[in-house]
Amino acid sequence: MKKLNTLALAGTLALAGTAFTASAAEQTGDIHAADYKWMQFNIMYAIDEHPIANKDEATHNYLEMEFGGRSGFVDLYGYVDVFNLANSDSGDKTNNASKMFMKLAPRFSLDAITGTDLSFGPVQEVYFSTLFNWGGGGTTGTYTANTQDFSGSLEAYTQGDVNMSFWGLGADVNVPWLGKTGMNLFATYDINRKDWNGYQFSANWFKPFVFFDDKSFLSFQGYVDYQFDMDEKISGTNFVDGKYNNTEHGGAVFFGLYYHTDRFALGYGGKYFYHAYGLNDGAFKNANWGGLDTTGWTHFLTATYKI
Repeated sequence: MKKLNTLALAGTLALAGTAFTASAAEQTGDIHAADYKWMQFNIMYAIDEHPIANKDEATHNYLEMEFGGRSGFVDLYGYVDVFNLANSDSGDKTNNASKMFMKLAPRFSLDAITGTDLSFGPVQEVYFSTLFNWGGGGTTGTYTANTQDFSGSLEAYTQGDVNMSFWGLGADVNVPWLGKTGMNLFATYDINRKDWNGYQFSANWFKPFVFFDDKSFLSFQGYVDYQFDMDEKISGTNFVDGKYNNTEHGGAVFFGLYYHTDRFALGYGGKYFYHAYGLNDGAFKNANWGGLDTTGWTHFLTATYKI
């Protein structure tokens, strides 16, 4: 759903799921000396996930396989989501809606590739960064949207999966208290439209901050995604007040508190959307339906098993 304009390749400050033990700049010959990998399965429940088409059905469950690691000059983070595990009739992932969504974020260390220490100040390592979002759209699905000003309901059709790519530069940055933090500034390319449209700045972190005698701990983890300089005219206007369905800027911020053991984790995350995925509030509004709600809080409950 994210949209794009003509651009030069933008720089980034890195998107990373977890910190690795030593940067390429700290390695003394063998770029595989600090290789590692990890995988975990998350059972998730989302409440009021934006954009919302029907407030009475804005919840869903899903299974997430999350993974990452480091191999030489390649740093990788990604996940695959499978929605509506029991094929329930309630929630917003019903009526043949797309079953899966995938995010893949490979980064390529310029320090390791060039054999040069590119660190400076709080910047620990520099990358060429990419990000890909696939699936999760309506495909051949439909949903029923009830509105306060309409006694009946509207059958709304959606089509086409997300097929987005992001390209830029990255870096691991040492942020006070948070420690190693990934930050990105991407140029965004819509593979479906075959067109550039806007930029995205991303940052994320994983901060253990309370430790217990049994080696379990609490972590504060989260991320920021901010999109800007997008073409708001790309999807036209709605059918009521003539406002654009898209916006020039939008984004989301996620704050999570998680309890971790060696094999398990439990947590809560709050995510605030502002014009989710570049869509205006009331996007695609018509005479019988109030349009999408794209701004507000979403809540996530998570139970994790670590492989």
